[in-house]
Amino acid sequence: MWHKAARCFVCLLSLCCVGVIGNMLEWCLPKDMDLDGVEFKAIASGSHRVTTDFIYFRKGCYFGLACFANMAVESTVERGARMKSVGILSPSYTLLYRYMSFLEHQVRLQLQSPGHYSPLEAFYEDKRALLPPSGDGVVTACPANAWGAAINHCMHPEMKITHPAGCMSQFIRFFGEQIMVLWKLALLRRRILIFSPPPVGVVCYRVYCCCCLANISLPGIGEAVPEFRPFFYVNVADISALENELSYVACTTEKIFEEKKDLYDVYVDNQNVKTYRDGLKPLLRLSTADREKYRKLTEQRQMLLYSQEENGDCVSSEEDLFILFFLEQNNRIFQTLGEVAGSPDPTLTQESVRAMGLDPHGDRLFLLHLLEIYGYDTLLVSEQLCCS
Repeated sequence: MWHKAARCFVCLLSLCCVGVIGNMLEWCLPKDMDLDGVEFKAIASGSHRVTTDFIYFRKGCYFGLACFANMAVESTVERGARMKSVGILSPSYTLLYRYMSFLEHQVRLQLQSPGHYSPLEAFYEDKRALLPPSGDGVVTACPANAWGAAINHCMHPEMKITHPAGCMSQFIRFFGEQIMVLWKLALLRRRILIFSPPPVGVVCYRVYCCCCLANISLPGIGEAVPEFRPFFYVNVADISALENELSYVACTTEKIFEEKKDLYDVYVDNQNVKTYRDGLKPLLRLSTADREKYRKLTEQRQMLLYSQEENGDCVSSEEDLFILFFLEQNNRIFQTLGEVAGSPDPTLTQESVRAMGLDPHGDRLFLLHLLEIYGYDTLLVSEQLCCS
């Protein structure tokens, strides 16, 4: 297990938050990596309110995972609290969970014995790998083969806690029917920002899950649209980077982002999904087809849980069920669009829209956005779909 993960290993770092000085990087290997600003990514704003947390983040073309801990101390310099974070950088986020227990253990050691880096040095020497040349193609969103390889049938319980692929069931339960709204916005490659106060670890999982909603496995689909990229945790230091992004999903603990309306298309606060874009506001309303899809998803989950309880089914998992549900739905839409586009009469009718699993009237605006974004501008839309 460690040998495979080591291929993605890049950098170890240790950070602290000291009194009036603020966040600072106190140790890292290798020494020559550009880690400017990472001290504000690996310790989330507001973390002083929690005792432990974990954070996924982006740094340039790499992904990071940091474990944070907060311990009370009798020190005026540290203002009665010692806060540390120990993290790791990698070209891919799909294997970072394997280091979670190590990082959790190391941050506790750093709290108790600050400045003792020999375990981190030994770990780095044992697991380090060569950096990929140029970094081209390093950052990926959530490709079908990535989550497919990550999902392990009959997961161990600890994987469901530490691995993003083990959180879809919690994600679905948290948002309920609103998951269908997020699904549409993700498929339209909108800029989605999720706000939550610390702890931020579970919110980073929601970022990952949003990416999974937009999975498409049909060849050639989506190549011309903006890549739906997970930024995970962001703060004010990331504003300039987000200004240049056409499509992303991220989370933050900083309420000031809500006022930066030019940075996002959709703002998610708790279970409240909202937008200031007039053209997107109708998409926040659930259509008849949305409710039907959610009902089917709930039924499939209940049947799976029953099968697991009655028959000891350990082959299927909730995570597989949820991810495949949206993958198949997305494939169904684009398969139908491809068939209509290749027919003698390339017109979308009520029947073809229903064949996609959509509501001809309630999903009309969503469909028009979809055609524009994915380049199906040669398709005609039946007048019946223009009259709601």
